[in-house]
Amino acid sequence: MPKPKHILVIRFSAMGDVAMTVPVLRALTEQHPELKITVLTRAFFKPFFKDLTNVEVYSADLKGKHKGVLGLYKLSKELKSLHFDAVADLHNVLRSNILKFFFLGKQVEQIDKGRTEKKALIAGKSFQQLKTTHQRYVDVFENLGFAIDLSNPTFADVKPLTKNLHSFISSKEQKTVGIAPFAAHKSKMYPLEQMEEVIAELSKTHNLVLFGGGKKEIEILNQLEGKYENVHSVAGKLKLEEELALISNLDVMLSMDSGNAHLAAMLGKKVVTIWGVTHPFAGFAPFNQPLEYALVADRNKFPLIPTSVYGNKFPEGYESVAGSIPSNKIIEKIRSIDS
Repeated sequence: MPKPKHILVIRFSAMGDVAMTVPVLRALTEQHPELKITVLTRAFFKPFFKDLTNVEVYSADLKGKHKGVLGLYKLSKELKSLHFDAVADLHNVLRSNILKFFFLGKQVEQIDKGRTEKKALIAGKSFQQLKTTHQRYVDVFENLGFAIDLSNPTFADVKPLTKNLHSFISSKEQKTVGIAPFAAHKSKMYPLEQMEEVIAELSKTHNLVLFGGGKKEIEILNQLEGKYENVHSVAGKLKLEEELALISNLDVMLSMDSGNAHLAAMLGKKVVTIWGVTHPFAGFAPFNQPLEYALVADRNKFPLIPTSVYGNKFPEGYESVAGSIPSNKIIEKIRSIDS
């Protein structure tokens, strides 16, 4: 079978998982410049791929015209007009599997999510580093005939800041740290009272930019902004493309095991992550970050960690395990890597 010339890449969500495709696609298109890529994803994520060569985005309207089986059939007809040769399914969910059914005759490869290994990790049968999501993406393209080397990655240039974006950085003389204190599940979050200790101390020596979304998160971040010098919240104030430009100008991002960690990593930033009931061994650590940048909860006190892959399941007493990481340890880590 001849090697494909045009690959349809499917990854609808979630934000962090879509962001993790970016460094892989950048390496793929740099190392195989003859290849054309069309990424099928949600319209919201289109800015992620703006700087990639030979990569176009096709937006899936999964809540509108592409909803349900009939909608996916319509989507398949639209996609066929692009004349792609092969499909790289980096999602492997019901939607993508239905869609692939309509592509009979096309070469199709899909991600192996490693469910058996992850189940063993969660059950405590095997506590070891599993294959990363980035490598699982690479495996899909290698099965299509395209080897990818991630050992020497490149990243997009730092974006120029508009006058409005400059307003979120207090001092040019100080390093700028992004802080994203929220996650989809509370069990993945650092307790807010301890995070405020981190913010209070770092704000004495750094510009701090707070990231979040949602009414309650915006309210909390605005309160923190009002209490400390050199602290600015962007929550609810910027479009995604503006947030990405601001993130590209950070010196360090401090994030939970959540989407903001992957946004910063795809832009080549240093990322310190805080882990609660989840663990980097499951393969979701941000791209190209040293192991010591991942600060994990105390497994001597909480031996069942990781209790789930996504942080949605945990036993009683494990709600705030990230709090076992001392705030001074986080502060020291940030100061040690931006010096």
